[in-house]
Amino acid sequence: MSYSTIDFEVRDNVAHLTLNRPDAANALNLAMAADLRHAARRCANDASVRAVLISGAGKLFCAGGDLKSFASAPEGELADLLEQVTLNLHQAVSHFARMNAPVVAAVHGSAAGAGMSLACACDFTLAAESARFAIAYTRAGLTPDGSSTYFLPRIIGTRRTIELAITNRILSAKEAQDLGIVTRVEPDPDLMREAEKFAGELAAGPTIAFGGLKRMIAETFDNSLEAQMTLETSTIASVSGSADAREGIAAFLAKRPPKFTGR
Repeated sequence: MSYSTIDFEVRDNVAHLTLNRPDAANALNLAMAADLRHAARRCANDASVRAVLISGAGKLFCAGGDLKSFASAPEGELADLLEQVTLNLHQAVSHFARMNAPVVAAVHGSAAGAGMSLACACDFTLAAESARFAIAYTRAGLTPDGSSTYFLPRIIGTRRTIELAITNRILSAKEAQDLGIVTRVEPDPDLMREAEKFAGELAAGPTIAFGGLKRMIAETFDNSLEAQMTLETSTIASVSGSADAREGIAAFLAKRPPKFTGR
């Protein structure tokens, strides 16, 4: 399937998802939100996808919501439009968070508003040294969406999230890394090469185990100790039936590198 606002290609078990509205700063409109939802579901349901790499075409990653399209909504219809945009975006985020494949964001230029939300929702975020991050919603009189109010307090804490969301302070890539929002900072010319290399390494890993780990971590703040340990028991028992678990144990005992297949 082709998309109107993103580029999508699977190469060597890595799904390359590129936000592709460069003339609009890759701003999120309804069409892009729907494209992201469909592409995320496609990744979640395709066993050959063992890692996802999200990037942006043009000068920046994503400037946030497409305020021009929001402003052009007929009077009285903005709320309905925003509801449709967020429903599609949130389904995409849910798929990314719970799929087996690790999801990597490669951020250059800026990630603001929904762009920052998307970066925070990924399992790993690599940023160019010159990249900038801002929550930005209240500057337009709006509140955050795209999962940032879920992930950011878990990453940086409640007080810092409130400060960034109300002041809209712009973070450098280094500041975002120090707060835990960014996994690694790369020199600008090296960002995509390093992100593609990292995604390729993840795609060679035990994909089913990665998925089990992601889902357990997502549950940890809602569970008691005993409930979380019960989840650990059921997950490791389930994952142990995979071909990768058998290969991983055999490789460890044979003192050789494992050859995982994602099955």
